[in-house]
Amino acid sequence: MSDRPRVCVIGAGSSGIAVVKALKDRGIPQVCYEKGDDIGGNWYFRNSNGMSAAYESLHINTDAKLMEYRDYPMPPDTPDYPSHRVIKAYFDDYAAHFGLREHIRCNTEVTRAERAADGSWAVTLDSGETERFDALVVANGHHWDPRWPEPPYTGEFDGAQIHSHQYMNPHEPLDFHGKRVLVVGMGNSAMDIACELSRPGIAEKLFLSARNGVWILPKYLFGIPMSRLGMLPHWVPWQIGGFLTRLAVTLNAGSPWRFGLPRPTHRMLQAHPTISQEIYMRLGSGDVLPRPGIRMLKGDRVEFSDGREEQVDVIVWCTGYKLSLPFFDPGFISAPGNDLPLWERMIKPGIDNLYFVGLLQPLGAIMPIAEAQGRFIGDHLLGRIVLPDTAEMQRAMAKERAAMFRRYQDHAPRHTMQVDFEAYLHRLRKHARRGRRLAADAA
Repeated sequence: MSDRPRVCVIGAGSSGIAVVKALKDRGIPQVCYEKGDDIGGNWYFRNSNGMSAAYESLHINTDAKLMEYRDYPMPPDTPDYPSHRVIKAYFDDYAAHFGLREHIRCNTEVTRAERAADGSWAVTLDSGETERFDALVVANGHHWDPRWPEPPYTGEFDGAQIHSHQYMNPHEPLDFHGKRVLVVGMGNSAMDIACELSRPGIAEKLFLSARNGVWILPKYLFGIPMSRLGMLPHWVPWQIGGFLTRLAVTLNAGSPWRFGLPRPTHRMLQAHPTISQEIYMRLGSGDVLPRPGIRMLKGDRVEFSDGREEQVDVIVWCTGYKLSLPFFDPGFISAPGNDLPLWERMIKPGIDNLYFVGLLQPLGAIMPIAEAQGRFIGDHLLGRIVLPDTAEMQRAMAKERAAMFRRYQDHAPRHTMQVDFEAYLHRLRKHARRGRRLAADAA
């Protein structure tokens, strides 16, 4: 690789544009391909690529100060939890301020990426054109390919069914007014959609079904954004952080089972928590009716695991997303069950010119992490950071995965990419310092 390798970046969402900025800062030639007609990825409502999971009422769940890029703070008058429109405008301002659009080709899909014998990358576009690059950065996101349920129940449902990915508002993709709606899931989207559709005058009845319980964090704790209070230093063990978080949240907001939801079978922070300021009010008002997991579909009725049955017109499946890398040959890289082992969620050992950015699920915001990953990658491409050897990477991965699976014992797809925000950034800084020392020693 030359001093200035030519780099392909796939995706111009919140992670991709952070990489473009880091590469531009270092004078690294690059092209970023974006399937949609503009930047913003998941936060671009009605994105032309059909990949955005944003719905009309979506607001961020981690406050703006935690979410912002560290080298481009959000305006001081930004609300704590702005809407997707405010976030999209922020990305537009970020791209304009740093002159990023000259490197981004919108309306261009990467259909195939193959690594040649010499290590270079042949990147084929939807136009049929093939470009050659020295390195490849994948930032295509992991909230765009809906995962439909794999139920333990039987039967058929006669009503309408949609995935939360399709949901836009109470009128689209279908009119929910006067309907008996069942929302299945306990994640952020499930809570948001259930709260919205259960407001008086929309759904006739709103049922919220979940097989397993989750811990629910409010957006505000004692009047302060929860994420500002919850980001403990990297050296605090998660068990202590979980205990302190549960104590504060329970005292301030209450416990899920107090409102009819399943009791979690795990400790706080032993699974990804759900964030909602409104759900307890909706449950306490009787607007949202909690139900356990589904046992059987019976035409226009649904039987739940406790034996109760309800007439239902529409089911909204809030069952998450699959990690998809459609441009790679599955025999080269794939992620069955959303499991793609990587060193620090970035690098597959043995392939030193392929990088993944934003392919993680932090207890915090992805944007500052993607920003730090982009800088790390840029410095490595210029030889300023030397990576550990393959054996050391594999040992570190094995240790990290063993700790992850001890902590997240359900091995659910959503927990294969979990990281702690402060701890991850701390490790990346340590790797960067060590890598710079190794580069200096090799010079």
